Amino acid sequence: MRMRHSSWALCLVIFAHCCWGADFETSSEAETDSVLRLDSTDLIYHGIISETENTVEVSPVIRTKPGVKVCKYKITHNYHGTAPFEIRLKSNSTGEAEIVATETVNCEHRQHYKFDFAAVGCDGQVSKSGTIKVTVEDVNEYEPYFVGTSYVITVDEKRLYEKIVQVEADDDDCSPNYGDICKYEILTPDQPFIVDAEGNIKNTEALDWNKNRNHILSVVAYDCGMKRSKPVLVNIRVNHLCKPAWNVLHERVEYIPGSGKQSIFQSAALDLCDVTCDIEKITTTVTMNTEHIGKGCDRDTYSEKSQRKLCGTSDKSIDLLPSLQEGGAWTSNLPLDEGRESDQIYAFDGETNGIIIPKETLDHNLTNQFSIAMWMKHDSSSGSAKEHILCNSDDHKMNRHHYSLFVRNCRLIFLHRREYSASELNTFRAAEWRWKIPEVCDGQWHHYVLNADLPKIKLFIDGHEYKASEKNPEVIDDWPLHPAADIDTRLVVGACWEGSETKLNQYLKGYLGGVSVVVGKTETPAVISCLHACKENLDFSDLEDIESGSAVSFNSQLSQITLSGHSLEHFTKELHNVSYVNHRQFPTPGHRTIKLATDIRCVGKQIVTVPEVDLYVVVLQTDKPTITIKGTEHLSRGYSLIEGGVKIFGDVGITVSHDHNDEDEDAGVVDHKLDSCSITVESPHLDPDHEYFTVPTNLLNELGLDSQQTPEGLIITGADQVYNYEDVLRQVHYYNTKPAFYLSRTFKLHCSELNGRFMSNEHVAELSVIHSQAAVKPAIALNAQQSQHHVNSASYKESSKGLRDDSLVKDASSTPAAGNAVTVIIVVCIGFLVFMIVLGVVRIRATQQRQQVACEEHQEMSWDDSSLTITVNPMQQHEVEGDCAIGERDFSDSDDDDEGSYLHDDGDSSEEEEEEAEKPRGRELEWDDSTL
Repeated sequence: MRMRHSSWALCLVIFAHCCWGADFETSSEAETDSVLRLDSTDLIYHGIISETENTVEVSPVIRTKPGVKVCKYKITHNYHGTAPFEIRLKSNSTGEAEIVATETVNCEHRQHYKFDFAAVGCDGQVSKSGTIKVTVEDVNEYEPYFVGTSYVITVDEKRLYEKIVQVEADDDDCSPNYGDICKYEILTPDQPFIVDAEGNIKNTEALDWNKNRNHILSVVAYDCGMKRSKPVLVNIRVNHLCKPAWNVLHERVEYIPGSGKQSIFQSAALDLCDVTCDIEKITTTVTMNTEHIGKGCDRDTYSEKSQRKLCGTSDKSIDLLPSLQEGGAWTSNLPLDEGRESDQIYAFDGETNGIIIPKETLDHNLTNQFSIAMWMKHDSSSGSAKEHILCNSDDHKMNRHHYSLFVRNCRLIFLHRREYSASELNTFRAAEWRWKIPEVCDGQWHHYVLNADLPKIKLFIDGHEYKASEKNPEVIDDWPLHPAADIDTRLVVGACWEGSETKLNQYLKGYLGGVSVVVGKTETPAVISCLHACKENLDFSDLEDIESGSAVSFNSQLSQITLSGHSLEHFTKELHNVSYVNHRQFPTPGHRTIKLATDIRCVGKQIVTVPEVDLYVVVLQTDKPTITIKGTEHLSRGYSLIEGGVKIFGDVGITVSHDHNDEDEDAGVVDHKLDSCSITVESPHLDPDHEYFTVPTNLLNELGLDSQQTPEGLIITGADQVYNYEDVLRQVHYYNTKPAFYLSRTFKLHCSELNGRFMSNEHVAELSVIHSQAAVKPAIALNAQQSQHHVNSASYKESSKGLRDDSLVKDASSTPAAGNAVTVIIVVCIGFLVFMIVLGVVRIRATQQRQQVACEEHQEMSWDDSSLTITVNPMQQHEVEGDCAIGERDFSDSDDDDEGSYLHDDGDSSEEEEEEAEKPRGRELEWDDSTL
């Protein structure tokens, strides 16, 4: 019973509780709807406003919870002063509002605002206050400005500074984006200074007081919005430091060709400043650099043979790379410097251009005594590959190298294998010489000469004998070559011939010039030194007046002079005597670098350093000479004189003048040397069967000149005086054993100086052949037939026999103009005759078709047309009595008909003329066209 009452009591309590709780919640919700509250959990708001706007962007949006109508908002509390804002109600039902600035906000004045606000309901309720923080957003309205109005700083010359001066700029904008300085810039161009982002200015190269005593820079600053400031001036003054140096030097010294010696340091003075030094010894070295000129310096640009002649050697060296003017057709495809200003140089690309030397140029057997000379410029880019300068190898079947000169691993190597000999089959002898020398790979021009007196070989480099050591050169011994039948050799420059594969290989990559071979003897040291000698050098005047205690020394090339002394005064005076000289009449124009290096040693072993000085000697362009050839332009000679030889240039004269001088200079007085003269015959070329030139051999040998006859004419080479060339040319004879072949012959003469650098005019001489009365007709006909390409050479030679002994006829017809006119007339006549022949043949064939009956009584008028001999006048009607007409041809008597040729008409007898009178008149116009 108690349990039952307890259960009921528990149920009542639970029911009552539930009923009370529901009533409580209902009353609470009713109370919430009637209370005004802001719609933000933490009542914290954030606002942003730009300086140029008046409405604040607020997050979250200001509004109230639903239930109570809002009539306004009010600011309940300001932090840090009054906030220039008001809250405007936008909707009564939602309570949404916005914050508006009541005045212009300025970030630079105040960037942050904080205040409390509350909503006021229409029933008078006031919500709990919310807090808003408003930030004023910056606008880049101010440009940067420098703190200082200008900057002036002094620095020492010849120094590099980490910081010379620091410039500083500021900006009034409030935010880091616009208020901070992010960059500095130097506006002044071409100044050796830079500025970093912190405004530190430093120099990029040592300043020189002599060049610029102060540097004025215009510097600007940029804020992070890249707004630029007005420039500020930075004046950097250069402080001159007095150091020992050469003063009063001219950086450029001009040299006029032919002016002799030109002083380089005429007014030089050494300033020791405040250095205290009791001079014990002062030394200066003057060095001239001419590596960029030709083959290392200015040399005469004559050919290899001419250079040897000028050096006083009379040997017949063989130039393997001659110019085209000297008949070197095999060098025509090589890239080269044509020697117009400096030496003739051939380029080898290491891939394609090797030159096969014609067999007749050089006997491939060098014997046991020979010299090989060359100029070479080569670097180390090819590594361990073989690069052949000269190679003589098998022409087919095998690849044996009989002798070769090549570069490998910066070594100059010469290989010489002995030919097969039964007596020396088992003899082991020197066959390969390897010189390890730096000159091979330094990329500069050097002159090399190998003097061989086997089994010994001497190497000369730049005019001096190379001093051999125990291991340099390295000499390798080898056996003789094995015998091989029917194998010849092939000589190549710039590569090597592989006989088994019939191709070139192992190409040279570099430059060559003056490659020559002398067989049967060796070069003398004097000639070798002369071939390398430069035509420009440093010189020293008054060697006899050198003060006691002073010394002057030269290097072997005279490109360096060393002066030493104890007295500064005397030493300076001696330096004034150093000069530059160029012995060439037409030197290579351009600059030559001169370096002046000085060391001063004081008593007590103190060393005073003097900065090195660079200056330039500029060789000016000289006036180019004009070579003029004059002489008789028209010659007329008869057969006998031409057969006996004609001096085409018997009165030739050669003069040389310069652009600045209109009057010709005497060629014998001016030291001009021609190096070649060429006589060319206008087409057709010389016929070797009956045309040739002769030269004064004794005179050529005496002068050391060479001559070469080609199908085009005659070439005379070798450097010599102008008047000597005149003597040689005046004694050149032209021979023609068959002068009747020509009406005239045209010869052209031109000469050159310095291997084609200066060319003469082209002098033209025409030789007219004077024909006799009896020879005029066949000579003209022959020339006309040659022009029509219908000449039978055998019949021409037969008909021309005996013509050259006829008497000479010196009339107007022998002149070239008359000869040309007669030729034109003959050509026209022959054309007309051909036309008549064709017309006659047509008429005959037409008549033959109509008449088929032959007449025996007119048999003698029949003809044989195997030689196209026509015996009928095609221009005349034939009235033949009787029923007979010419209708048959006899092809068996062509030899008899040949006697009717027009060349033999004068030999017909009178009896034949009477017989012809009784025959048809067509016989009177009979001719033979066998020669047509």
